[in-house]
Amino acid sequence: MRILVLGGTAWLGGWVASLAAEHGHDVTCLARGSGPAPEHTAFVVGDRDTEGGLTGVSAGRWDAVVDVSRHPGQVRRALGQLDAGHLVLVSSGNVYADFSGVEQDEGSPLRQALEGDVMTSMEVYGEAKVACEEAVRAAPVTSTVVRSGLIGGPGDWSGRTGYWPWRFAHPVDEEVVVPDDPDFPCALIDVRDLAAWIVTVAENRLEGTFNATGPTTPLGEVLDLARDLGGARARPRPVPGPRLAELGVTAWMGPRSLPLWIDDPQWRGFATLDTTRARESGLRTRPLRETLADAAAHEEVRVTPRQAGLSDEVEREVLRLERARG
Repeated sequence: MRILVLGGTAWLGGWVASLAAEHGHDVTCLARGSGPAPEHTAFVVGDRDTEGGLTGVSAGRWDAVVDVSRHPGQVRRALGQLDAGHLVLVSSGNVYADFSGVEQDEGSPLRQALEGDVMTSMEVYGEAKVACEEAVRAAPVTSTVVRSGLIGGPGDWSGRTGYWPWRFAHPVDEEVVVPDDPDFPCALIDVRDLAAWIVTVAENRLEGTFNATGPTTPLGEVLDLARDLGGARARPRPVPGPRLAELGVTAWMGPRSLPLWIDDPQWRGFATLDTTRARESGLRTRPLRETLADAAAHEEVRVTPRQAGLSDEVEREVLRLERARG
């Protein structure tokens, strides 16, 4: 097959391109050129923010096109300018309107689609992805919409999946600050498993919309795995959500944050998805332990700042203040 990956030099796109090439496909990646394309793939430079950004790949027919864009205008231009036999759009669980319940299925209510061509901030990420999905469904081409959950594993730029095993491996004291919410429902999908399934659905021209993430796992079990991977040199120090807020510690992502957790009942099911349809169609996910271990290994050689977790300084500060309270 001739497969075009729009954005094939970044994290997920790179894995998709690499695995498709391993399957023996003729793979081309189109991107701005900020990073190299995977081995055994062709690379075309193109800026999708411009009207002519797809010129280098618009000739000929592609058996499948994989698009990871979050900008509706980019998706619409691709649909209008490329001759594709099948399109795979990587969407997101962020498209759903309500996250108070766990493991919602593909028929759950969605956010209002973004008007316009450009996602101007992450605050409208879900709305932008809804608009991307609508554009794909309106096009005269078979398509797969993959609503991905949190992506983790080696290369995780955010640090969300590697933070906990890394922190337990590098404690600042005999305790590690954790949320006092062991039943919080967590879920993530290894980037390699998601990429492998995307290649499979492209090969089979699987039509429809599918949630894709890993099994729902309580935060307490995730922390136990992380502690074991880190060598169990430190024990957890649970801190209630309201107290963490007093100390300026936030949830999920960002500076002074604790990842894989959200202290808001309206967002309690945010990370989880019902993946029955995808698993019936071939999605396979590896054990969470393997994903956490490989993400932690990436943290040991990280060259860019982590976008989640507590710094050593903040970790010491929180522990000191908690011990002072008794």
